[in-house]
Amino acid sequence: MKLLRLLRVQELTYNQKEKRLASAIKNIVGSKPLNLSLYTLAFRHVSVSKEIKSGVKISNERLEYLGDAVLGTVVAEYLFQKFPYRDEGFLTETRSRIVNRESLNQVGQKIGLPKIVESEMDGRVPNSFKSLYGDTLEALIGAIYLDRGYYFCKKFINKRLINPFFDLDNIIATTTNFKSKIIEWSQKDNKEIDFELKSLDNNQRFKEFTVCLNIDGSSFSEGKGPTKKKAEQEAARIACEKLQITF
Repeated sequence: MKLLRLLRVQELTYNQKEKRLASAIKNIVGSKPLNLSLYTLAFRHVSVSKEIKSGVKISNERLEYLGDAVLGTVVAEYLFQKFPYRDEGFLTETRSRIVNRESLNQVGQKIGLPKIVESEMDGRVPNSFKSLYGDTLEALIGAIYLDRGYYFCKKFINKRLINPFFDLDNIIATTTNFKSKIIEWSQKDNKEIDFELKSLDNNQRFKEFTVCLNIDGSSFSEGKGPTKKKAEQEAARIACEKLQITF
């Protein structure tokens, strides 16, 4: 009851723009925001960052960083519980398919972020930022986490993002071959790549291969796995993430 009264008092102080934002957040999240300023910040893209003092500007980048970490943790836990007998490689790859920029961009658009972003940025949405809505979605998750806590945020991600928008059966059926992707990228961009076996830890219990992916003769990423093939896939996966290669 105290919370409801607090929300009513807060709403009395909102201007029209803040009321529209609070209503939009409720529709997306399922509950009214407690601290609307967090969500206002979540939709402030770096291109329209606000200077608060000499040389210091605020944007949604810090919330994006936080939201990325929270999203990764929640998705990892979700997959860990859902697939109790699958190995680390499968879980890592499936998670990467869910949290990659292209997937988050699509989800961000489906849940209605473009209208809010356009409103909060006064229509100045830069066309050059291809991952705008995915980045904003991560910032929104960061805002929800700070505003309502981990368990509320976890419920939002599981119930309103993963279940409605990700077909896990299809994701699993179309497993990405990261090595093929990085080879395609190298051919397209005229880059020379090679996978170099760096070490093999061969004790009595298990083997662990370490492979380095070199691009134009320089070390770019490193992967480990129980086989050389899996270590190469892991090195390629990390490289795909660094290069923001979409799937």
